[in-house]
Amino acid sequence: KNISCHSNFIMRLLIKRLDCLKNSLKCCLQQQGHPTYSTQKKLANELFSAQYCINLVEKNDYENYLCTLLLNGDQRRHAFALRAFNVEVANCGAKVSEEHINKLKLKFWYDSIDKCFSNETSYVADHPVLRELKYTVDSNKLSKIYLKRLVTARDRPSNQPFLSVKHLEEYAEQVFSSLFHLLVELNGIKDIQVDHAVSHLGKAQGITTLLRAIPYKGRTQALNVPQEILIKHGVSQERIVRDKAEDKGVEECIFEVASVAHQHLEKARSLIDKVPKSVRKVFLPSIAVERYLERLRKSNFRLEHNFILINYIHIFQNSLFFVTID
Repeated sequence: KNISCHSNFIMRLLIKRLDCLKNSLKCCLQQQGHPTYSTQKKLANELFSAQYCINLVEKNDYENYLCTLLLNGDQRRHAFALRAFNVEVANCGAKVSEEHINKLKLKFWYDSIDKCFSNETSYVADHPVLRELKYTVDSNKLSKIYLKRLVTARDRPSNQPFLSVKHLEEYAEQVFSSLFHLLVELNGIKDIQVDHAVSHLGKAQGITTLLRAIPYKGRTQALNVPQEILIKHGVSQERIVRDKAEDKGVEECIFEVASVAHQHLEKARSLIDKVPKSVRKVFLPSIAVERYLERLRKSNFRLEHNFILINYIHIFQNSLFFVTID
């Protein structure tokens, strides 16, 4: 009963935050008095673009959608723009069998970054995510390199395996840590300790996300367990896919990868006291990482155990209840 009450409370709170975001955007329209048709159309496009980004993140990245709703003020809208851009880039390889098509899609988003940092508006005007991204870039001092890393890191064949744990960490750093660096920059924070903390948090979330993706990998795609770990334990990719309960070799492989993620998570949390309070909500995704790794441990590191796959979002929502929220 208490868990149900907590869940209802946090969902009411999240819905309230979403309504506040929508209302703040609508206020932009109302404050114009009697705007001209062109101004009214521009503001309507802004409202549509912001809502489009919110819906895109909600559909494709629900955990981070919940965490982003809990951010404050304008940070929320800008964070949704960054996360929507990340979703678009991540989806480039989805349902694409030919690598050159994936590369063309990535090139479009890569070139779009330079356009958003320039004075050119016609290029970005036709895409709601790019309109919001340009608004975010114009409103904040963001590092272009982090946005570009979100694209370049994903320019790799789907059947290319990670050779070592170091390569796995580098990929997580390039994709997930880069996004956290951008979210920190929305607060105008430039601090080496904060950068250090979000670097570890990104690696923890990245490695955990790659583990969670394994049950959904196709037969032609490389699994996200580094080759050096598979060789060390004498385990084939086929055994990882089968995920038999009695296979101790598979258990050891998953345990080793999960341990790396947990180490980075613990390091990020050990630095939290050195992070300004205004930035700490950026670390909310660490809750999802911690809860998943704990459930994985209780499932004896079986990725397809029902305890891992069922009602995970429900537990994550309840966990947010215990977070101090302004």
